[in-house]
Amino acid sequence: MKAEQNPVEIGPLKLQGLLGQPKGAEKGLVVFAHGSGSGRLSPRNNYVAEKLREAGLATLLLDLLTPEEELYRPNVFDIPRLAGRLLLATEWAMNEPGVAGLPVGYFGASTGAGAALAAAADDDRVRAVVSRGGRPDLAGDALERVRAPTLLIVGGRDEPVIELNRIARRRLRAESEIVIVLGATHLFEERGALDQVVEHAKRWFLAHVVRPETKDAEVRG
Repeated sequence: MKAEQNPVEIGPLKLQGLLGQPKGAEKGLVVFAHGSGSGRLSPRNNYVAEKLREAGLATLLLDLLTPEEELYRPNVFDIPRLAGRLLLATEWAMNEPGVAGLPVGYFGASTGAGAALAAAADDDRVRAVVSRGGRPDLAGDALERVRAPTLLIVGGRDEPVIELNRIARRRLRAESEIVIVLGATHLFEERGALDQVVEHAKRWFLAHVVRPETKDAEVRG
Protein backbone atom coordinates (compact mmCIF):
# COMPACT_ATOMS: atom_id res chain seq x y z
CA MET A 1 0.00 0.00 0.00
CA LYS A 2 1.28 3.43 -0.95
CA ALA A 3 1.94 5.90 1.84
CA GLU A 4 -0.57 8.73 1.66
CA GLN A 5 0.43 12.33 1.19
CA ASN A 6 -1.39 14.93 3.24
CA PRO A 7 -1.77 18.59 2.20
CA VAL A 8 -0.05 21.04 4.54
CA GLU A 9 0.41 24.80 4.79
CA ILE A 10 3.75 26.18 5.88
CA GLY A 11 4.58 29.48 7.53
CA PRO A 12 2.89 32.88 7.38
CA LEU A 13 2.77 32.70 3.58
CA LYS A 14 0.87 29.41 3.81
CA LEU A 15 3.12 27.70 1.29
CA GLN A 16 1.33 24.67 -0.09
CA GLY A 17 2.92 21.27 0.47
CA LEU A 18 2.39 17.52 0.45
CA LEU A 19 3.75 15.58 3.42
CA GLY A 20 4.16 11.84 2.91
CA GLN A 21 4.85 9.66 5.94
CA PRO A 22 5.37 5.90 5.50
CA LYS A 23 4.01 3.93 8.43
CA GLY A 24 6.68 3.86 11.11
CA ALA A 25 9.03 6.09 9.12
CA GLU A 26 12.01 6.84 11.33
CA LYS A 27 14.81 6.95 8.78
CA GLY A 28 14.64 10.56 7.72
CA LEU A 29 12.82 13.29 5.82
CA VAL A 30 13.58 14.41 2.27
CA VAL A 31 12.46 17.93 1.37
CA PHE A 32 12.04 18.63 -2.36
CA ALA A 33 13.12 21.86 -4.04
CA HIS A 34 11.50 22.02 -7.47
CA GLY A 35 12.82 23.61 -10.61
CA SER A 36 11.68 26.75 -12.37
CA GLY A 37 7.97 26.76 -13.09
CA SER A 38 7.35 23.55 -11.13
CA GLY A 39 6.01 22.72 -7.68
CA ARG A 40 4.56 20.14 -5.36
CA LEU A 41 2.57 18.48 -8.17
CA SER A 42 5.62 17.80 -10.37
CA PRO A 43 5.04 14.27 -11.76
CA ARG A 44 8.74 13.45 -11.87
CA ASN A 45 9.46 14.56 -8.31
CA ASN A 46 6.30 12.86 -7.08
CA TYR A 47 7.52 9.63 -8.65
CA VAL A 48 10.90 9.96 -6.94
CA ALA A 49 9.19 10.83 -3.65
CA GLU A 50 6.93 7.77 -3.88
CA LYS A 51 9.94 5.50 -4.28
CA LEU A 52 11.76 7.17 -1.38
CA ARG A 53 8.73 6.58 0.82
CA GLU A 54 8.78 2.92 -0.18
CA ALA A 55 12.35 2.91 1.16
CA GLY A 56 11.10 4.26 4.51
CA LEU A 57 11.87 7.95 4.08
CA ALA A 58 9.25 10.64 4.72
CA THR A 59 8.93 13.27 1.99
CA LEU A 60 7.84 16.89 1.79
CA LEU A 61 7.01 18.38 -1.60
CA LEU A 62 6.12 22.05 -1.52
CA ASP A 63 5.60 25.15 -3.62
CA LEU A 64 8.47 27.48 -2.81
CA LEU A 65 6.55 30.46 -4.19
CA THR A 66 3.01 31.68 -3.65
CA PRO A 67 0.68 31.79 -6.71
CA GLU A 68 1.13 35.58 -6.83
CA GLU A 69 4.92 35.31 -6.76
CA GLU A 70 4.91 32.76 -9.56
CA LEU A 71 3.37 35.35 -11.88
CA TYR A 72 6.67 37.29 -11.83
CA ARG A 73 9.06 35.08 -13.79
CA PRO A 74 12.34 36.32 -12.22
CA ASN A 75 11.19 34.93 -8.87
CA VAL A 76 11.76 31.36 -10.06
CA PHE A 77 15.47 32.19 -10.37
CA ASP A 78 15.70 34.06 -7.05
CA ILE A 79 17.95 31.55 -5.28
CA PRO A 80 18.20 33.43 -1.94
CA ARG A 81 14.41 33.64 -1.75
CA LEU A 82 13.95 29.96 -2.63
CA ALA A 83 16.67 28.88 -0.20
CA GLY A 84 14.99 30.89 2.55
CA ARG A 85 11.72 29.10 1.88
CA LEU A 86 13.47 25.73 2.13
CA LEU A 87 14.92 26.71 5.50
CA LEU A 88 11.46 27.83 6.60
CA ALA A 89 10.00 24.47 5.55
CA THR A 90 12.77 22.61 7.37
CA GLU A 91 12.09 24.54 10.56
CA TRP A 92 8.37 23.82 10.19
CA ALA A 93 9.04 20.10 9.75
CA MET A 94 11.19 19.98 12.88
CA ASN A 95 8.05 20.80 14.87
CA GLU A 96 5.54 18.74 12.92
CA PRO A 97 4.23 15.57 14.61
CA GLY A 98 5.41 12.44 12.87
CA VAL A 99 8.52 13.96 11.30
CA ALA A 100 9.80 16.20 14.12
CA GLY A 101 13.42 15.41 14.89
CA LEU A 102 14.04 13.29 11.80
CA PRO A 103 17.36 13.83 10.01
CA VAL A 104 16.87 15.87 6.84
CA GLY A 105 18.00 15.62 3.23
CA TYR A 106 17.26 17.88 0.26
CA PHE A 107 16.37 16.78 -3.27
CA GLY A 108 16.72 19.59 -5.80
CA ALA A 109 15.76 19.63 -9.46
CA SER A 110 16.90 22.19 -12.04
CA THR A 111 17.11 25.63 -10.36
CA GLY A 112 15.88 24.00 -7.15
CA ALA A 113 19.28 22.32 -6.81
CA GLY A 114 20.92 25.72 -6.46
CA ALA A 115 18.41 26.66 -3.79
CA ALA A 116 18.91 23.34 -1.97
CA LEU A 117 22.67 23.81 -1.80
CA ALA A 118 22.37 27.46 -0.76
CA ALA A 119 20.01 26.43 2.05
CA ALA A 120 22.21 23.50 3.09
CA ALA A 121 25.17 25.85 3.41
CA ASP A 122 23.28 27.67 6.19
CA ASP A 123 21.81 24.69 8.05
CA ASP A 124 23.87 21.93 9.65
CA ARG A 125 20.73 19.82 10.07
CA VAL A 126 20.82 19.00 6.35
CA ARG A 127 22.72 15.71 6.11
CA ALA A 128 22.69 15.17 2.33
CA VAL A 129 21.76 16.84 -0.94
CA VAL A 130 20.80 15.17 -4.22
CA SER A 131 20.51 17.15 -7.43
CA ARG A 132 18.57 15.88 -10.49
CA GLY A 133 19.39 17.69 -13.70
CA GLY A 134 20.24 20.56 -11.44
CA ARG A 135 21.93 23.91 -11.59
CA PRO A 136 24.17 23.70 -8.51
CA ASP A 137 26.24 26.53 -9.95
CA LEU A 138 23.40 28.91 -9.06
CA ALA A 139 24.31 28.48 -5.38
CA GLY A 140 27.37 30.63 -6.08
CA ASP A 141 29.77 31.18 -3.20
CA ALA A 142 27.55 29.12 -0.90
CA LEU A 143 28.96 25.98 -2.56
CA GLU A 144 32.16 26.33 -0.59
CA ARG A 145 30.22 26.37 2.70
CA VAL A 146 28.16 23.25 2.03
CA ARG A 147 29.03 20.48 4.48
CA ALA A 148 26.34 17.98 3.47
CA PRO A 149 27.49 15.14 1.16
CA THR A 150 26.21 16.04 -2.30
CA LEU A 151 25.22 13.81 -5.23
CA LEU A 152 24.88 15.42 -8.67
CA ILE A 153 22.84 13.38 -11.19
CA VAL A 154 22.89 14.62 -14.79
CA GLY A 155 21.55 13.27 -18.07
CA GLY A 156 24.21 12.14 -20.51
CA ARG A 157 22.63 14.19 -23.30
CA ASP A 158 22.30 17.31 -21.17
CA GLU A 159 25.78 18.47 -22.13
CA PRO A 160 25.72 22.14 -21.04
CA VAL A 161 24.38 21.13 -17.62
CA ILE A 162 27.00 18.39 -17.27
CA GLU A 163 29.73 21.00 -17.54
CA LEU A 164 27.99 23.34 -15.10
CA ASN A 165 27.76 20.47 -12.61
CA ARG A 166 31.44 19.66 -13.01
CA ILE A 167 32.38 23.29 -12.40
CA ALA A 168 30.15 23.44 -9.33
CA ARG A 169 31.54 20.19 -7.96
CA ARG A 170 35.06 21.56 -8.07
CA ARG A 171 33.91 24.29 -5.68
CA LEU A 172 32.35 21.88 -3.22
CA ARG A 173 34.44 21.06 -0.17
CA ALA A 174 32.00 18.45 1.11
CA GLU A 175 31.98 14.84 -0.01
CA SER A 176 30.52 14.74 -3.51
CA GLU A 177 29.83 12.48 -6.46
CA ILE A 178 28.59 13.07 -10.00
CA VAL A 179 26.55 10.45 -11.86
CA ILE A 180 25.91 10.66 -15.60
CA VAL A 181 22.79 8.78 -16.72
CA LEU A 182 23.65 7.73 -20.26
CA GLY A 183 21.11 8.61 -22.93
CA ALA A 184 19.05 10.82 -20.65
CA THR A 185 18.06 14.39 -21.45
CA HIS A 186 17.38 17.21 -19.00
CA LEU A 187 14.00 15.94 -17.79
CA PHE A 188 14.97 12.24 -17.65
CA GLU A 189 11.90 11.33 -19.73
CA GLU A 190 13.60 8.42 -21.48
CA ARG A 191 12.57 4.90 -20.54
CA GLY A 192 14.28 3.81 -17.34
CA ALA A 193 16.13 7.11 -16.84
CA LEU A 194 14.09 8.29 -13.86
CA ASP A 195 14.37 4.85 -12.25
CA GLN A 196 18.14 5.27 -12.32
CA VAL A 197 17.72 8.64 -10.59
CA VAL A 198 15.61 6.92 -7.95
CA GLU A 199 18.18 4.22 -7.27
CA HIS A 200 21.05 6.68 -6.93
CA ALA A 201 18.99 9.03 -4.74
CA LYS A 202 17.96 6.18 -2.43
CA ARG A 203 21.56 5.02 -2.18
CA TRP A 204 22.75 8.50 -1.23
CA PHE A 205 20.02 9.34 1.24
CA LEU A 206 20.11 5.97 2.99
CA ALA A 207 23.89 6.24 3.32
CA HIS A 208 24.04 9.82 4.57
CA VAL A 209 20.69 10.79 6.09
CA VAL A 210 19.64 7.72 8.05
CA ARG A 211 20.45 7.80 11.76
CA PRO A 212 23.27 5.45 12.79
CA GLU A 213 21.02 3.77 15.36
CA THR A 214 18.42 3.06 12.66
CA LYS A 215 21.06 1.45 10.47
CA ASP A 216 22.20 -0.69 13.41
CA ALA A 217 18.63 -1.81 14.05
CA GLU A 218 18.26 -2.85 10.42
CA VAL A 219 21.45 -4.91 10.59
CA ARG A 220 20.36 -6.61 13.80
CA GLY A 221 16.92 -7.28 12.35
